[in-house]
Amino acid sequence: MTDFQGKRVAHEYIQTNAAPPEQVFPLLCPVREAEWVPGWQHRLIYSQSGVAESGCVFTTPNEDGTENIWVVTEYDPATFRIAFAWVNPRRVTAQIRIGLQAKPPQETTARISYTYTGLSPEGNREVERYDENWFRHKMQSWETAINHYLRTGKLIDAATWE
Repeated sequence: MTDFQGKRVAHEYIQTNAAPPEQVFPLLCPVREAEWVPGWQHRLIYSQSGVAESGCVFTTPNEDGTENIWVVTEYDPATFRIAFAWVNPRRVTAQIRIGLQAKPPQETTARISYTYTGLSPEGNREVERYDENWFRHKMQSWETAINHYLRTGKLIDAATWE
C-alpha cells in the first residue's frame, strides 16, 4: 500500500456550434473526428457499427509512444448525449460528458465537461497543468475546428487551428 492520492481537476465549457444537434452529434465519434480535427488519429478496437456507440473502445496515440484507451460510456442519440472515459495507464484518467441542445434557429449549444484524475505522482503533475486557461484554449480550438467543418464541409488548416 502507498499513501498516493490522485489529484483531480474538473472543467466545463459551453460551445455554440453552427448547425443543429442532428448534424453535430454524429461528429462526436472516434471515426468522424478525423473529418474535423487536424491530426486526429485513432485505432478502433471495438464497435459493432463501425462508429461511436455505447461500449465502443478505441485508442489514441500520445507523443511518448503510449496510447490512451477510450471507452464510450454513454451514447444516446435521441437526447444528444455522449460520454467517454479514457485512461493513460499509470498517468491520468479522464471522464468526458457532452450534451447537445438545439439553439434556434439552426445552432447547437454543447455543454462539455471534463474531469481529469492523476494516477501517479507524474500524472498529478500533468493534471496540475490542466488549468482553466489551458482548458478554455482547448475548447475554443475545438469550437473553431468543428464550426469550420460545419460551415464548409472541410477540415480546418492545421496551421490556423491552434
